This record gives sequence, C-alpha cells and structure tokens, in this order.
Amino acid sequence: MWADTLLSLERGHLLRLALWAGACTLSGTSLLAWLLVRRTSAPLLRHFAIQTATWGAVNLAIVAWAWQGLAYRDYAAAQRLLNVLWLNTGLDAGYAAVGVTLAVTAWRWGPRPGGVGAGLGVLVQGVALALLDLRLIAVIGPLQ
Repeated sequence: MWADTLLSLERGHLLRLALWAGACTLSGTSLLAWLLVRRTSAPLLRHFAIQTATWGAVNLAIVAWAWQGLAYRDYAAAQRLLNVLWLNTGLDAGYAAVGVTLAVTAWRWGPRPGGVGAGLGVLVQGVALALLDLRLIAVIGPLQ
C-alpha cells in the first residue's frame, strides 16, 4: 500500500469519527436541553444523553489530537497503526460489554432507569466505535 493512500484512508477515518462525535455531542446536548426546557424527569433519557454528549466531546478531542499527527507512514508505522486499531477495537468491545453489564445490572437491581440509560449510551458508543475501527482495518487489510 502506498503511503499517500494510507494517509488518505486515515484522514477519511478521522473525518468519519469526527462526524460521529459531532453528531453525538449535538444530539446529546440537544436532548438534555429539551428535557430541561420541558422540565421532564426522564432518568433513562437524561443519562443516555449525558453519555452520548460526553463520549462525543471526548472523541472530538481525540480526532483533533490525532489530526495533528497525520503523516506519511512507512511499513513499520503502518503496522503500528494496524496494531493500535486492533487494540482500540478490543477496547471498544469492552466498552460495549460494560454498557450491557451496567444496563442489565441497573435493571435487575432496581430497576434504575438512569443506570439503564447510561449503560445503553455506553453500549451504543462501544459498538459504533468498533464498527468505525473495523472499517479501517478491513480497508487497510493485512500488511504482509
């Protein structure tokens, strides 16, 4: 794979991540504002929105930091990128598992809708981030 092609793929990945993160930040804060204006006590929605907005803001910061480090990569650097992507995918799967655990535990021991909403928010983020990372992994393919 050529260095310029890999750089282009990496930029595309960061742009998709930025779009996802921006949409999460906007939708999460909008939902929180809507709940506040309506003076609605909906713990499930509130905690889901908090998770969504927070994860979005953190991911926007990660994109901004990663964008600064974009550069052409040689074979070793491309392999390191692939290794980081696989590590991130494993972490994303862990986030999704934590989200499921939180939601199920909050439901069974409560039921506590706030915990269910937070768990669903974490689950959605873990799955979405894993899919974004797996998409780039699939495009880069095995480096042999």
